[in-house]
Amino acid sequence: MSDQTIQKRIAEFVKAHGKKDTPVRAVIEPIGRAGARIVLVGADGAMGDVMTKDVESATNAVEAADDVEQSEWDRETTAATKIGPGHRRKMAKMQS
Repeated sequence: MSDQTIQKRIAEFVKAHGKKDTPVRAVIEPIGRAGARIVLVGADGAMGDVMTKDVESATNAVEAADDVEQSEWDRETTAATKIGPGHRRKMAKMQS
């Protein structure tokens, strides 16, 4: 995925799930040879993700994005997510 496409996907998420004065949280997760995953958590609790080729690309994308702050899976970020019943069912099936 190109840097422009990554920026566009982040901006679309911010537009759909951001809120004035509340930045979208971005957690960067290395996923081995496949690259890195940027998990976005919106002000409304929605989650989304964007894949990048490596952690450096992910970090650069987050730093370049407006209204996005890099975060960790800490208590605040975890509490900010709202996981619906459909997602819970999907995850339960994956563990079976």
